[in-house]
Amino acid sequence: MGTDQRAISRRALLGGATAVAATAANGGLVAAPAAARSRTTPELWREFRRAPYTHPQIPYIGSAGRGAGARHFPRRPVRADVRDYGAKGDGSVDCAPAINRAVAAVGERGGGTVLVPPGTYRIDDVIRIGHSDVVLRGAGSGRTTLLATRSLTELIGPYGSRYGGDKSSWSWAGGLIWLCPKDRYASLTAAIRAKAWPFEGWTGNLRDEWTTLATVAPARRGDRSVTVSDTSGLRRGQLVMLRLADDGGHTLLRHMAGDGEGTKTYVWDDKTKLTSYVPYEWPVRITSVTRGRVTLERPLPLDVRPEWDPRLTTLVTPLTGSGVEGLTLAAIETPQSPHLLDKGYNGVTFQCAYDCWADDVTVRHVDNGFGLVAASACTLRRTRVEGRGSHHPYFCREGSHDNLVEDFTVARRTVPAPAGTQLHGINVEGLSSCNVWSRGVMEMGTFDTHRGMPFACVRTEITVENNGRHGGDASAGPLYGARFTHWNVTVTNGRAGLVRIDGIAPYSATVAISEVREFDQTDVPDFTGALNSRLEAYGAPGTVHPVNLYEAQRRLGR
Repeated sequence: MGTDQRAISRRALLGGATAVAATAANGGLVAAPAAARSRTTPELWREFRRAPYTHPQIPYIGSAGRGAGARHFPRRPVRADVRDYGAKGDGSVDCAPAINRAVAAVGERGGGTVLVPPGTYRIDDVIRIGHSDVVLRGAGSGRTTLLATRSLTELIGPYGSRYGGDKSSWSWAGGLIWLCPKDRYASLTAAIRAKAWPFEGWTGNLRDEWTTLATVAPARRGDRSVTVSDTSGLRRGQLVMLRLADDGGHTLLRHMAGDGEGTKTYVWDDKTKLTSYVPYEWPVRITSVTRGRVTLERPLPLDVRPEWDPRLTTLVTPLTGSGVEGLTLAAIETPQSPHLLDKGYNGVTFQCAYDCWADDVTVRHVDNGFGLVAASACTLRRTRVEGRGSHHPYFCREGSHDNLVEDFTVARRTVPAPAGTQLHGINVEGLSSCNVWSRGVMEMGTFDTHRGMPFACVRTEITVENNGRHGGDASAGPLYGARFTHWNVTVTNGRAGLVRIDGIAPYSATVAISEVREFDQTDVPDFTGALNSRLEAYGAPGTVHPVNLYEAQRRLGR
C-alpha cells in the first residue's frame, strides 16, 4: 500500500472512530452516523479550563512535543547525499557505512540534512545519529527503504538486564536507527559489550554524570518560574535538569501518585525497580533568567519541596534538533522471539534526546517499533508499525517526559503470533510523565502501562482493537501515578485492558470511551481507599467536545 493510500485509510478509520456508538456486535462495535448525535462538553473540561495547570485529575500537556508543541519541523539545508558516500539504492551492497559516514560528516560540520533518495538500501549495521541538528531524510516512507539484515544482538552483543534474570534488554532498548549523543552511545555500547549493564538515562551509566548548578526554592505544580540560589551558571536557552530525590517516607513517590490516603499505607520499600528510578530527572529548557528567578519552557509537573533536595543540574550532553523523515526501516522477516528474549530487530529509538523528531516513518517486521528512552520533548508524527508483529510497537521509558506521538498506526500483524510471544502496544513506564498519544489507529495492541508508576500522561482520540496485554514486574510498583487521562477512545472489540482506568488509576480521568468488559488480565488497584478518579461520558466516544484533549489544551494555551 502506498503512502497516500495509507493516509487515506488511517484518516477514514479514525474519522469513523469519532462517530462510533458503543453497541457490541460479535465482540466489535457498530458505527453510527456522526450527525445523529450532538456533542456535549464534559464537566471535567469546564473544570480544567478554570485551573489548567493544577487540575487534580487532568494533566497539563499542551506543550508536549518538539518545540513545546510546534506544528512544523525545521527544514535544515541539504548537506549530503548518501550516494556520494558510496550508498546504492538497489539493495546490492551494505550501505550502513556510507550512510553513517554521511551523517557523521554533516554532524561534524554543524548540522544539516542527509538525503536518502528513492530506492532500497541494505544496512548491515546500526544507523547512528549522534550529532545535534542532523536530519536523515528519505523521499517518503513509500519510496525510500532501509533493509536491515542483522539484529542488535549480532551487532553489539547480548544485552542482559541490570535487574538480573535471563531477559534480553533488547526487548525494550536500542534501535537499528538510533538517535543518541555520540559519547553517550559509545559509553552505553561499551558497557553492554563489557556486560556491565548500564542505567540508560540522562546522567550516565551509573547516574553520576551531573553537577549542581543551583538549588531551587519551594514551588508548586504548574509554576513556570522558580527561585534559585545562584544564577551564575544559568542562561537563556540552556537545557538543565530538575532533580528531585525521594526521602525516607517516600513522600515524593506518594506525591507522584496524588498524595491520596492509600499512598501512606502502600509498601514502597520493597519496590526496588521503582525506587531505582529516583531521583526523578526532568530536563527542561530555560527561557529567561532574571534576578534570582528562572523561567522554564514548560510548567512544573510536580511540586518542589525542600525535603526532596531540589536542584537544577547538568546532564549528559543531549542530542537536540535531529530527526528522521520520509523512510521505511524494514528488518528481514524473522519469527518473533519468545517474550523478553528479543534479539533486537528494533526500529527507531531516541535516547538522551530533546527536541528531536520522526515524521512519515514506517517500521516493518521489527521486535520493537519506536522507542523513547530517556527522551523528552520529542515528536513522532505519521509513524507506522507493520509486518509480522512486534513485542512493543511503541515504548516510552527510563524517565521520558513531554513527548508527543500523533497520527500513529499499529497495523494488524501479517502472520499469526508464535507461541510464547507477547504483544503490548503503546507503552509507558519508569516514572515517565506528561507524554501524549494522539490521533492513533491501533489494529492490535493495548494501552500498555508497564508499572514503574508513569504519571500525568494522556491518550486521546484513538481507535484500538484491544487485544494486547500489559507487562511489568511487581518490583516496579504501581501501574499508574496520578493524572492519567484517557479521552475519546473507541475500543472496537469491547475489551477493557487498561483503557477504562477509573477503578485502578488514582486521580485519573476516563472520558468518552466505549463500553468495555474485563477479560482474563484483570487488575486490582495498587492503592487502598478512595482513588479520586473520574468517569464521564462512558459508552459514548465521539460525543464530547473537545474531541482531542491535547489539541484543545494547545488552543487554550495560545
